[in-house]
Amino acid sequence: MEVANQSIVVEFVLLGLSDQPRLEKTFFVLILLMYLVILLGNGVLILVTVSDSHLHMPMYFFLRNLSFLDICYTTSSIPLVLDGFLTPRKTISFSGCAVQMFLSFAMGATECVLLGMMAFDRYVAICNPLRYPVVMSKAAYVPMAASSWVAGGANSLVQISLAVQLPFCGDNIINHFTCEILAVLKLACADISINVISMGVANVIFLGVPVLFISVSYICILTTILRIPLAEGRRKAFSTCSAHLTVVVIFCGTILFMYAKPKSKDPLGADKQDVSDKLISLFYGVLIPMLNPIIYSLRNKDVKAAVRSLVSQKCFTQR
Repeated sequence: MEVANQSIVVEFVLLGLSDQPRLEKTFFVLILLMYLVILLGNGVLILVTVSDSHLHMPMYFFLRNLSFLDICYTTSSIPLVLDGFLTPRKTISFSGCAVQMFLSFAMGATECVLLGMMAFDRYVAICNPLRYPVVMSKAAYVPMAASSWVAGGANSLVQISLAVQLPFCGDNIINHFTCEILAVLKLACADISINVISMGVANVIFLGVPVLFISVSYICILTTILRIPLAEGRRKAFSTCSAHLTVVVIFCGTILFMYAKPKSKDPLGADKQDVSDKLISLFYGVLIPMLNPIIYSLRNKDVKAAVRSLVSQKCFTQR
């Protein structure tokens, strides 16, 4: 479909793995199973942290937000991906594409800020434990979490508003599984330098600043832990932030791998790299939300105890 300007664009075609149909059925089953694990794992984590009064603390309040965010993030794109694996012609309306871009972009930015908030919580808990109840009171941590959602939504609104104003007058095929904003911008027949600059600034603010803040926080945390004289005390202190640190390393490491690796100059290699980039982006979108509840439950005694208590209560009720 060729169009003269944005006003008459009615749909985009999602390329996905159309050129490799044998892989589509395999990836459909794999992504579906991972999506179900995401819904179950994060849903249970939210239920446990809400129902157990021992987990009504700032750290678990942020964790509930993170689990809900992961559910929203994957739900904004995975159903579209799954439908694309089974549909011969994978199309999405222009407005639907804009909504999907907004949701995924907002959730991604919000998660970066939220991980920074969680790092600050761990910093105060370990480096200033006596002031923790005052600094991380309910009057503080609730607005902190709310501000991360507002900031992510505002950033996404700016980026998507700039994107939808562009004219699309040529190819309408998006070389991706979803309406990934960089893939959509490639289809614009106008100068996208403002979009690129805006996204660069947003990346610095919503990725660079949180990563720097998290790094400084953990330098202070590790310095404090190493000053603890007893090994048992050091182990206990580190265990309270190891789950969050693991999630941050996986989250940031995946992003750096996606955007920092060199591009192929060979046309055939570039085609293979396009497939690789799409698959990495796809699994990034499901792997981290799937791992988050697993990491936090396996590396946290309080969460494991709450899960066991919830399961035992359900079993007792059924009897």
